Amino acid sequence: MAEIQPVCVNRRARHDYHIDEFVEAGLVLTGTEVKSVRDHHVSLKEAFAGIEHGEVWVFSMHIAPYQAGSYTNVDSRRPRKLLLHKQEIRRLIGKVNERGMTLIPLSMYFRKGRAKLEIGLCRGKKAYDKREDIAKRDADRDVAREVFGRDR
Repeated sequence: MAEIQPVCVNRRARHDYHIDEFVEAGLVLTGTEVKSVRDHHVSLKEAFAGIEHGEVWVFSMHIAPYQAGSYTNVDSRRPRKLLLHKQEIRRLIGKVNERGMTLIPLSMYFRKGRAKLEIGLCRGKKAYDKREDIAKRDADRDVAREVFGRDR
């Protein structure tokens, strides 16, 4: 198995969306951006992905400027191209054109020295869905407490 070094996780996405499918994509980054990502100066909070002119891009992903960089630093919130196979892009275009589907970055990591972004094909949750998830999590926690209490 390839060595994976996690950099950043978008926890809010799992709270706000139903994730139907996961896709791993490469990123086109500059040298100073890669160094900043290795230092874990990345935020996926407001990031989203979109398809423009047959290419997949990630928008509003914040990569802080590299401290030791100079004129080679670029805009911290610039759109960044995602690297996917053409057939994957076509499939995603078909899914995103469905009502209510969107592409959300879930996590960023390094695999074999290459920066990767895991994006999810997601559908937004309603308020009652969130309440159901919270109630289910609380019930599971109560059951775990009971089972743990009996073992003692």
